[in-house]
Amino acid sequence: MIGTGLKDIVKAEGRAFGPPKLVVNRLSTVKTGHFDVAVDNVSFTVRAGEILGVAGVAGNGQNALLDALSGELIGDDREAITIDGFGIGLMNTTQRRKQGLCAVPEERNGHAAVGDFSLSDNSVLTARDRLGMVVLGLINSGAAKTYTGKVIADFAVKALGPGATAGSLSGGNLQKYIMGREILQKPTVLVVSQPTWGVDAGAAAAIHQALVDLAAAGSAIVVISQDLDELRALCDTLAVINMGRLSAARPVKEFSVEEIGLLMGGVHGTAEMA
Repeated sequence: MIGTGLKDIVKAEGRAFGPPKLVVNRLSTVKTGHFDVAVDNVSFTVRAGEILGVAGVAGNGQNALLDALSGELIGDDREAITIDGFGIGLMNTTQRRKQGLCAVPEERNGHAAVGDFSLSDNSVLTARDRLGMVVLGLINSGAAKTYTGKVIADFAVKALGPGATAGSLSGGNLQKYIMGREILQKPTVLVVSQPTWGVDAGAAAAIHQALVDLAAAGSAIVVISQDLDELRALCDTLAVINMGRLSAARPVKEFSVEEIGLLMGGVHGTAEMA
């Protein structure tokens, strides 16, 4: 169906992690709408080279968690989120990106990408400071096109070049572009939600490998996903979110499917929860 054979994720077993990169300490948010679920007293640490998975049924605070980490929701405690020991809890999204954090939200259309903008312009939106695409207030269109071309090539995005509008891409190809745009910036910390929604099995495997390779290069990664198979294959450690509360993170191999199901279903407030 996909025109090629599927490859297993190549991940070194028993590799050592580096020092803490992302530390979240008692992070809470406020509900912004009737149907929103805020995060409540969430704490976790992600080390260099580590991929932390966050499992959960949709609508249990995943969006609030990503928005709080990315800077779309700004808290009132600078030290609630730190990167390499530096507090970013009061920073906006642009400031956090300069500090080394990249993020991919769940909704790709209109949130992760602007449909009426070209792919090059969408690259400028998130990579302008990290990759020097803006100099003295002027967009370096050549740098933006070159980088976008690399994203298209490396992630096999089917598009008519960097000038194609994001809205002209299929959902799966737009997802590949968005993931590639963030991964190739080589962030210190990468937070992604539903990284392989809408892509075929071959593209999902390629995205998984790119995330593993990024971690192997020293980045700390948080993957929020409803796909348990994805999390169990990809991640080193796992936590479960339910009604805005996050379980203690443990090595993936220590979780049984039954335990994950119970945590997803609401077993919280006990000794197992952080």
